[in-house]
Amino acid sequence: MTFDPVCGASIQERKAGAATFYKGRVFYFCSEEHRDAFEANPEVYAARVTSGPLKVGVMGAASGDLSEEVRRRAFRLGEAVAEMGMVLITGAAPGLPWESARGAQAKGGLSVGISPALSLDEHVNIYHSPADHFDVVIYTGSGLMGREIVNIRSSDMVVIIGGHSGTLGEFAIAYDEGKLIGVVEGSGGIADTIPRLVEAIDKETGAAILYHPDPAVLVQRLVQTYVYSHFQRPSVFVRNNAGSGEKPQE
Repeated sequence: MTFDPVCGASIQERKAGAATFYKGRVFYFCSEEHRDAFEANPEVYAARVTSGPLKVGVMGAASGDLSEEVRRRAFRLGEAVAEMGMVLITGAAPGLPWESARGAQAKGGLSVGISPALSLDEHVNIYHSPADHFDVVIYTGSGLMGREIVNIRSSDMVVIIGGHSGTLGEFAIAYDEGKLIGVVEGSGGIADTIPRLVEAIDKETGAAILYHPDPAVLVQRLVQTYVYSHFQRPSVFVRNNAGSGEKPQE
């Protein structure tokens, strides 16, 4: 639940009449007219609502033969997230997630790592993962596969870049739960197989997938899609009139 910053009415986010993006945050409105009024003078209205920024999860290869070009694009992906005022979430892993965390911090952004470990010692010495370039590390103690669920559910949108089996698992969770997903085209691995995977899955979940080779353009398009339509169904988890959690049939 949030508030329309123009009229002050309480509003359920996914039932809002319109939404817009401003300085990393999404604002929700009763009507398109209120959205237009906000966009004409956002400084007047933005302070009326306190809400956190959007969270972008970056899921990609932590190991393997990662070219300098793909590493550069992962870094640019993190930069793009930070430049738009959003929070970066990764699995606190080396490789491409770490490159994106470096990019986010380079632009003054907030980088959050979701670790599979119980502690910093286990994170570094058992999972051989970096501890730098993360402003916050959350130690789940859930292991590599268990950590993936936290990664996806903590993110408002997910970006796939490269990737191996772990990234495949993260994509599967995001797709099955109706997330907004971006794919960095030409980054290899799982990212380049996603069109074929979606065709083979042959299942409508409400997930929306955008493709682009330029990370900055991809992030911009993801935000546009989120505020244009996807906020109305940010995942398959919805609430019915009785207030209980409901998920579509498998």
